[in-house]
Amino acid sequence: MILTEIIHTFKHALVISGFVFVMMLAVEYINVLTKGLWQKNVSESKFKQYFLAAVLGAIPGCLGAFTSVALFTHRIISFGALVTTMIATSGDEAFVMFAMFPKQAALLTVIIFIVGIFAGWLTDKYIKSDKLAGNISKEGFSLHGEDKCLCFNRNNLFAQWRKPSPYRILLTLILILLSAGFLSGTLAGGEKIWIKATLIISALFSLFVVISVPDHFLKEHLWKHVVKKHLPRIFFWTFGTLLFINFLMNYIDVEAWISQNMYVVLLIAILTGIIPESGPHLIFVTLFAQGTIPFSILLASSTVQDGHGMIPLLAESKKGFLVIKLINIAFGSAIGLLGLALNF
Repeated sequence: MILTEIIHTFKHALVISGFVFVMMLAVEYINVLTKGLWQKNVSESKFKQYFLAAVLGAIPGCLGAFTSVALFTHRIISFGALVTTMIATSGDEAFVMFAMFPKQAALLTVIIFIVGIFAGWLTDKYIKSDKLAGNISKEGFSLHGEDKCLCFNRNNLFAQWRKPSPYRILLTLILILLSAGFLSGTLAGGEKIWIKATLIISALFSLFVVISVPDHFLKEHLWKHVVKKHLPRIFFWTFGTLLFINFLMNYIDVEAWISQNMYVVLLIAILTGIIPESGPHLIFVTLFAQGTIPFSILLASSTVQDGHGMIPLLAESKKGFLVIKLINIAFGSAIGLLGLALNF
């Protein structure tokens, strides 16, 4: 039983780490391909960052949140924009909410979308995120003189594969195995069709990139920056966190904590939202669907929780993870208390 749980958690960690990896690879590729123009276009406008971050957060599931972490890692979006995503996301529970009560779910999504943008703007305005987010906020894309990236040059392609570098062989094998896992259902087999399609397309695109890009880009950007620096850390933190949470959830009955006192329920909803896991929030989704709790508590819970979206950030910046959670708690508490006071 324990071994089965460990294997399941290991696969889940592979899916999360794999998607973050291919997204980081993709943004590196696009940045070099466009010579940093798209990065500059987004980075030069904070509103564009907040809007993009809110859209990523509003996408049901955790893929948008993972993408936002990848963008933040490369300084395409600000720390405040990352806050926007984490407030605007409801994780996998968004699917359930839209299935059970679509009108209220749509209203909730619009509210946290707007609140997320406001929270992101407020964060960047009043919090010195460079110090709070750690070294991650000082990193960015590095564009070298050799970064012309003739993405698909047939002559270079054949030449590169006559004597492929160890980096190209290893990355190709990793992405082939990852793609095969998604295609066969060994990895993410139980996910929604559109999520599986996104994972497969992302992995295959990344495979094309690794097969076709010049050696310089492959070594300097993909291997040294993404694989060596980020990937192991992201995987081990993701796996360890998921394993700990699964163990915790098996021995603690969160639902038994629910009280008839709505303010106590609000506190429990906010504290439960701290858990970086898609699952505990479903308690409050179900209670709302049954008419047991008001919309304000569900809204507060949705504001604080972010599914698995924050787990990759743990690998990059523990301080940033903590600060975002505290900001989410502050906004979630304010919304919940105001809603209860107004009987909303």
